[in-house]
Amino acid sequence: MRKIFFLILALLVSSGPALAGELLVVQSLRSPLYDEALKGFKETCPARNRTLVISDYAEVDLARVVREERPSLVLAVGDGALAALRKVRNTPVVSLMALGIGSHEGVPGNLAGVSLSAHPEQYLALFRKLKSRRIGMVYNPVHTEWYVRQARALARQSGVELVTREVHDPRQTIAQLDSLQGKVDAIWMLPDTTAVTRETLEAYFLFSQAQSVPVISFSATHLRLGALAALEVDRTELGRQTGLLALEFLEGETLEAKVAAPRSVSIRVNEAVGRRLNYPAELIHSLFKR
Repeated sequence: MRKIFFLILALLVSSGPALAGELLVVQSLRSPLYDEALKGFKETCPARNRTLVISDYAEVDLARVVREERPSLVLAVGDGALAALRKVRNTPVVSLMALGIGSHEGVPGNLAGVSLSAHPEQYLALFRKLKSRRIGMVYNPVHTEWYVRQARALARQSGVELVTREVHDPRQTIAQLDSLQGKVDAIWMLPDTTAVTRETLEAYFLFSQAQSVPVISFSATHLRLGALAALEVDRTELGRQTGLLALEFLEGETLEAKVAAPRSVSIRVNEAVGRRLNYPAELIHSLFKR
């Protein structure tokens, strides 16, 4: 039987109030991906911490836990944790490994963190090298409108047109991709949990083959499926960067509500896909150069 919130509260409160400089780590679920990021976080922010994994419990009132614990800072690991902490107002919250952090920007004003997505300009730089001027994007505005808004502003500055399609259910994705036939030179695959699922993933690469356009993704695992290139964030380095942000606050700096871009992003390329799409070898090799 899953433990309930009151057991959590009893355990936390019985150990006494948190001391200055102590963190409450709220984790969406147990995952080796989160472990990688937390390893980096603790390397740069070795403050004492207590961890609460939401998926271990049937019910958790996090606002009450934070009031009882009085941590100096809360680390929200994952989108589930970030959403569950929305009602926390008087304690600073730093986000790690949350795809939708930008949609929370400024609401509440006590939130800061590092995005899990490479900065839009890094993607646009690849599209410019590929001479792609019409870029297709499928996304759920609930999750990634904030990111698409940034990308659209930067695209206008560089003469690139974003041809966007909205989806609110994964079952809409294939039809929206089909609506892009003949209208785009490339596909920008976003880490959007509605637009990209196990059930819809193959459709992107079937579209790529049928239309002879490249897919630029956010995950190197998509290269073997048919993506031309991927901009992948280093999770351990993401944790280190977030740890430095938290440490600054714990050492007396003011935590300003902001979302920083990840500083360590690797570019991976599938050269076989490049040849299939008739890109010159020198062009494909140039994608590695930043």
